[in-house]
Formats: sequence, C-alpha cells, structure tokens
Amino acid sequence: MRKIGLTLGLVLATAVAPQAAFGWGATGHRIISEVAMATLPAELPAFLRTPDAARMVGELGREGDRSKGAGRLHGAERDPGHYIDLYDDQTVFGGPKIDNLPPTREEFDTAMRAVGQSQYKAGYLYYELIEGWLQLRIDFAYWRVLAAAEAAATDPARKAEYAADRKLREMLIVRDLGYWSHFVADTTNPLHVSIHFNGWGNFPNPNNYTNSNTIHARFEGEFVRNNVTSKDLADAVKTIAVRDCACTIEQRTVQYILDSFKNVVPLYELENKGAFVPGNAAGKAFAIERTAAAVAELRDLVVFAWTSSATATVGYPIVNVADVMAGKVDPYVALFGAD
Repeated sequence: MRKIGLTLGLVLATAVAPQAAFGWGATGHRIISEVAMATLPAELPAFLRTPDAARMVGELGREGDRSKGAGRLHGAERDPGHYIDLYDDQTVFGGPKIDNLPPTREEFDTAMRAVGQSQYKAGYLYYELIEGWLQLRIDFAYWRVLAAAEAAATDPARKAEYAADRKLREMLIVRDLGYWSHFVADTTNPLHVSIHFNGWGNFPNPNNYTNSNTIHARFEGEFVRNNVTSKDLADAVKTIAVRDCACTIEQRTVQYILDSFKNVVPLYELENKGAFVPGNAAGKAFAIERTAAAVAELRDLVVFAWTSSATATVGYPIVNVADVMAGKVDPYVALFGAD
C-alpha cells in the first residue's frame, strides 16, 4: 500500500489529495505469489514445492497491505517501501538516479534530504526488494546447513535438534518469502515506480494523459480482479524462461524497476483509449503481461537466492555453508553453542 499524493518541496505544484491504494489489490497479489511458487524448478527444496506452500505464500502475498492500519509509526515506516517515485529522467524525486543509488537507506535518505526530500517522501521500494532478497538468501543458507548437519548427525539428540531447527527455518522461509513477494509484485505495476502514480500530475502533458485520481486503484484492483486469472498467469509465465542476469542483486533490482518504469506511458495511453474496462482485450493483455512479469521475477529471484545461498556464511563463529555441506565442518557450536 502507498499513500496516493505528492509532498511539499520541489513538487509542491503537483500535490493531490492523499488516497490509499493497494498494489494489484488482494486478488492480484494472491495469484501472483501463488503461481510463482507453483512454477519453482525442482532444484528448490521440496518443502517449498507443495500445494500447501504455494497456498500459504499466496495468502502472505497480501500481507504487506493487510497490515495497513496497525498504527501511525508502523505505517510511517513501512508504507514507503511499496513504491519509488521516479521522475521522467529516472531520478528519484529529484535526487540520485535509479541506477546510482547509495548502498543503504541511511545514505539514500541523506542524499534525498540534500534536495529537500527524504526516503519517506520518495519511497524506498528499491531497498525493500534487496533487503527481502538478502533475508531469503540467509534463510536458505541456514536451511542448507541444518539439512546437511541433520543428515550427517549420528547422535539422536543432536539429529532431533537439527531437525527441529530446520522445521522452524522452513516456517520462517515461507513467512519471509510470502511477505517479501508483495513488494516484488508491487514493482511491476508502473504506477508504483513513477511520479505519475495517480494521474499525470502538474507536468508537461501534450498527450492529455488523464489526471483522474482513480486510475491507480481502478487499474490495479477492480480491473485486475475482473480480468486476470491464475490460469492466465500460469499460461503466460510458461513462455518466460528463468533469467540469470549474471549480475548483483542491486543491478538486477535496477533492471526490474526500469522494466516497469518503461510501461508508464503505455499505461496512460491505454487509459486514454478506454482500455481499462471489463472485457477490453488490450487492457487485459497489458494487465496479464505486467502481473506475469511479477510471477516470473519472483520465481527467478527465489532461484537466485537459493543458488547464491550455497556460498553464504552462517552462525557464530562464522562457518561456510559449502564447508558444512562438504562435511568439513561441524556447525553445532556455530548454530547453538557460542553466544
């Protein structure tokens, strides 16, 4: 969820009344997350490739919006993670360009305050995506170590301890993946990565793009709910091969955001043509393409986190996942013994 409205400062003239909006709505988020789980390749652990896991992640995919209203502090800290406001020149709210963002939110906030803004006004979806991926990667790393140690253990008590911790880690993985999947899905809605997030705003507008403050909610919620199905996404993602970008998670995240950003103008052009009404073929095709892009990226990012976890480190004192899996290191102390 995000607040639909601009802020004071550089863009005072573009301000509109705040309005709540949900990225893809509950239906869109649920089917994106569920279909992505159903398409995971066989290299992923079996506990993730079950109908129950897909169902749970699908339900948790809505959680980023369902927690809205928990309280002022909760919303103030979390709501800006659902979006990032890019100007047409690809700068973030007049600050750094999307392909040159600082490595941490603290440094990003410093850069934004230098131009009279803040991370909370500009949105920090970029960082939400990376942070969630890093959490999933370390979750997988712990699972690898626990599964290997459980299989190798000869002491029944230790084997049981490893097994119990592995099962807990599986619960955490489902929760962490499901919650994070919400933000992966938010990204493919072009209105979550643009300053033109709910009407074109007070910017040059020679093509007369709409300034309606209903376009955001109407497109991502009602239109998707009435025109996109799980089968549509499952069929569409079959044609999208798993993509290894051979790049860092930071570089991949920039690519992903920009892929959505390039669809801002096409979305407004479709709106001008009246495409976002029930049964319109062009509007439906656009909505399926955008939600299927979320399915494919979520699938690929999970695979990326899994493969990357094989070279991670865990515990204290630190142990290498690869060493534990090769039987070179007993991870018990690193996992349970040292404080």
